[in-house]
Amino acid sequence: MRFDILTLFPNMIRAAPSVGESILARAIDRGLIQVHVHDIRDHAEGRHRVADDYPYGGGGGMVIKPEPIFRAVEAVLADAKAHPPIILLTPQGRLFTQAVARELARHDRLVLVCGHYEGVDERVRQYLVTDEISVGDYVLTGGELPALIVVDAVARLVPGVLGDEEATAKDSHSAGLLEYPHYTRPAEFRGWSVPGVLLSGHHGELVRWRRQEALRRTWKRRPGLLRHAPLTDDDRRFLAELISNAGLPGDDT
Repeated sequence: MRFDILTLFPNMIRAAPSVGESILARAIDRGLIQVHVHDIRDHAEGRHRVADDYPYGGGGGMVIKPEPIFRAVEAVLADAKAHPPIILLTPQGRLFTQAVARELARHDRLVLVCGHYEGVDERVRQYLVTDEISVGDYVLTGGELPALIVVDAVARLVPGVLGDEEATAKDSHSAGLLEYPHYTRPAEFRGWSVPGVLLSGHHGELVRWRRQEALRRTWKRRPGLLRHAPLTDDDRRFLAELISNAGLPGDDT
């Protein structure tokens, strides 16, 4: 899978540990993914390659001009047989979730356009990009960190990137729940012991424990997720028991 990242600050991407080290770096070395970084200023006019300007009507901050973004995207996709999604990273976009990551992972290529300053000329939104994504309800100085988040979340869904092909199915949010707790050796540390079920060798009880702990953690930390999670009758009975023991009013989960 190929990622093309268009940015005014390419070194922010190139220097990021998530690209140069660890799992993604190994995936790049193995040819499973490609990350190409493109400087939007290379496509700006004039000796100084100015890519931004003051907004019409006044207001604080600068706006990235349409010409260099259009030219950058057109140059990147000049030899493309089919145009991939062109995604603008912006606080005004749809919220990035694990479901969106799975959706994007179905493509062979993604173009990620990093906004900056006060944003981009509206014509970029209207006539160039095909999608807009936000990584959360907060504002950052630019789209570079969100682009890296998208690359990381989507790349790990590419077959072969993770050693365990079933690992992504167990992640938090993949099944609509937060992930269950994990323990490793030693079995006892400073008087705190690993739950006995993990040492029992009883597979059925282990599966049941993990499911219930995922439900418990989700109910405690992100109860809103339960409204959309695929729950079994056993799940609902377990949640009802949690709510009853806590002395809290139930909801429609």
